[in-house]
Amino acid sequence: MHVFDVLDKTQFVVDARGARQAVLVDYRLWEELLALLEDREDADEIRRLREAGEEAISWDQAKAELRAEGLDV
Repeated sequence: MHVFDVLDKTQFVVDARGARQAVLVDYRLWEELLALLEDREDADEIRRLREAGEEAISWDQAKAELRAEGLDV
């Protein structure tokens, strides 16, 4: 998804002077935007952990550790 795609699907709510006051987006687009933001946050966290020298573990190992702590994953 590109910025132009988002802008093409965006509606603006304007006041009497025509100044933009709010944005309306289709719910599907909203979900896509949230997913992109989550992916960006995940990438930033991965980068931060790598720079801090954190050890990477497999998803299976992570699930096993979480289950050992009583979490249902």
